[in-house]
Amino acid sequence: MSLILPYLQGQASRASGTCCLVAGALWWYFVSKGVEYLDTVFFILRKKFNQVTFLHVYHHCTMFTLWWIGIKWVAGGQSFFGAHMNAAIHVLMYLYYGLASCGPKIQKYLWWKKYLTIVQMIQFHVTIGHTALSLYVDCDFPHWMHYSLICYAITFIVLFGNFYYQTYRRQLPRRDASFSKAGKALSNGSLNGLSKAANGAMVLGNKEEKTQESSGRRKRKGRAKRD
Repeated sequence: MSLILPYLQGQASRASGTCCLVAGALWWYFVSKGVEYLDTVFFILRKKFNQVTFLHVYHHCTMFTLWWIGIKWVAGGQSFFGAHMNAAIHVLMYLYYGLASCGPKIQKYLWWKKYLTIVQMIQFHVTIGHTALSLYVDCDFPHWMHYSLICYAITFIVLFGNFYYQTYRRQLPRRDASFSKAGKALSNGSLNGLSKAANGAMVLGNKEEKTQESSGRRKRKGRAKRD
């Protein structure tokens, strides 16, 4: 509980040195949200419009706007909890992007991409739990912001959950279906090959029988003429 209480504290006096440090850290976090707009710029410049999804635009636009409100009116310990947790996750995320840009030699080791999405969804659940605890202990923080943050986190859980399902879970049946189709094609091909080989052997056998019968008839005719 001693680790949680510092983040549940209310807005301290602005003359406090600790409060100024927290507010300064939140200001730099707000600047990082503006820098993240470059993701969208790079996607557009590289013509990867499929990555400029509703989730992408919603995430960047709302985070920048809401954190402007945060650093202007509630730049304290309560806001710092969510900011430092989100910043840590973004360090992992951009580490993945940096390694992925190194080429195929590194990309084969990046099997943990889907777990980044899972960690992000865990983050939103932790945010809801932390906010609910703040309401329970009656933290000195605007209650309407608490309820708004809970609703905001739920929207992210829905959007990221849909992204995870569409990206990682929905593709599994398609892969299984493709493998089954390939297996059927191979089995049909082998069966057709065997049937063709069998038909070919039968044809050759019939031809040999016919040649033997014709040669036997010729021999008989030759003997009859001699007699």
